[in-house]
Amino acid sequence: MHRAGGGATSDSGRISVRAEADGEGVPLSPFWRRVVGAGRANEGLRADWQRQLLAARRDCGFEYIRFHGLFHDDMFVYTEREDGTPVYNFQYVDALFDFLLEAGVRPFVEFGFAPRALARETNTVFWWGAHGSPPTDLSKWSGLIDAIVRHWVGRYGLSEVRRWYFEVWNEANLDGFFRGTRSEYFELYRVTARAVKAVDTGLRVGGPATSNFVPDERFSTEHEDVGLRITAGRDDIDSLEWRPVWVEAFLDFCAREDLPVDFVSTHPYPTDWALDEHGQGEKLTRSKDATPQDLALLRDMVAKSAFPDAEIHLTEWSSSSSPRDHTHDTVPAATFVVRSVLHSLGTVDSLAYWAFTDVFEEGGAGDELFHGGFGLLTLPGIPKPTYHAYRMLNALGDELLERGENHVVTRHTDTGRLSVLIHHYPEEEPKSVPASFDDRSMADATEAKGTPRDVHVRLERLDPGAAFEVETLEPGHGDALAAWRDLGAPGAPTRQELDHLDRRARATELTAMHADAQGELTFTACLAPWSVTLMRQVS
Repeated sequence: MHRAGGGATSDSGRISVRAEADGEGVPLSPFWRRVVGAGRANEGLRADWQRQLLAARRDCGFEYIRFHGLFHDDMFVYTEREDGTPVYNFQYVDALFDFLLEAGVRPFVEFGFAPRALARETNTVFWWGAHGSPPTDLSKWSGLIDAIVRHWVGRYGLSEVRRWYFEVWNEANLDGFFRGTRSEYFELYRVTARAVKAVDTGLRVGGPATSNFVPDERFSTEHEDVGLRITAGRDDIDSLEWRPVWVEAFLDFCAREDLPVDFVSTHPYPTDWALDEHGQGEKLTRSKDATPQDLALLRDMVAKSAFPDAEIHLTEWSSSSSPRDHTHDTVPAATFVVRSVLHSLGTVDSLAYWAFTDVFEEGGAGDELFHGGFGLLTLPGIPKPTYHAYRMLNALGDELLERGENHVVTRHTDTGRLSVLIHHYPEEEPKSVPASFDDRSMADATEAKGTPRDVHVRLERLDPGAAFEVETLEPGHGDALAAWRDLGAPGAPTRQELDHLDRRARATELTAMHADAQGELTFTACLAPWSVTLMRQVS
């Protein structure tokens, strides 16, 4: 963060923030911390995964966690005897869920994928060989759902399990995740939802958990028709009408069949591809406003449906859906998170970042420390800039006092203290941060964009002498990747080097300020491009 006079400002003008500490506020729901993602259930049995979740819960406030592979072979949940009799084994699931609840994080249960003994096809996706296909016997599938939900109620109590969410499958519109038709997924939803509700009508179930938003008819029939995609070769993708996959058809089906929908879920990655195995996508990112626009559209769609009171949970989201996108390791990715969240206030019930850790094996292990993984934390637990983004968002209060294009001012109702969050997403980048594959050239070019910008903050009607901490994340401060490069980008860092990187990664710029005797505080600075600044009242 450059102090006032430290550099020329951009032609976009000054960021001005003004608020009164006792001004009228409106409730602010922290939808950004409601749910966070992780790779698969079995990874949650690892000690490093568990240590990192405890840190993320403490610093970022995450309340629920969602992951794939609950019924995968490595959790040993379902097998059959030679005569076809089901055998249930919930010991591994118990170990994981016991830890989660002790950590203060509830499961956002994703029912999937099929266990091998019920899978029509096996090893369809991921390094770990998920069985992405419809179950061969829906009555046995229903029996599994019934058994495990009743087990959870018996183990944790009905009042606790009623606070969970039960999502049916993951991204069934994509071939690798579901080697079946849309109608087969709808039937799977019918069977699963009814099995859950048969245990207790107060349990919450939803779907369709699809990916992604698209501007064409590729998912309008029973199977994806790649020939109907219209984004290839276009530079005007933001002029197209993007809509969530299957959501309208899903809601219509559930209304016709009198099926419960307690929440609607989908995955709004701001790109022209999801898990694209066809080789025809150009890996384009959409406008920087794509996420808030998608969330507002979805809110309107659900409000006009037969389920207007359904919650809306975006159960996966990031700047891209690739676990090898070098942008994920950079400061611009953090600024993208902050901007998208602050521009989406009041639209949905959760926007789940995918994922909290690089202990994540969909594509196997990353081949170096900073490999573009989804995680907020690296494999050894070093915080990336996106971790700071969620930690700063977690410092916001529960009342919104004032908001603008680049900032919010909030108040904590229990203490009356203020928190101000400001971001500088440079106008020179009109897109959601572009993905950077194969190498870091695109990520570096994105971070090099933009010019400094002045900010002026005036807070009034504070207690005289009220103390504030001012923290700034920017390239070079709180920037784990830059610290790693300064060390020469070691391929196998020593323990001492990892300790150094961890200290550098946590070293955002910190200063202290106080209100004057009249209870007024003025803060001026020249913000570097991509910076995020948190002003937090501490007394």
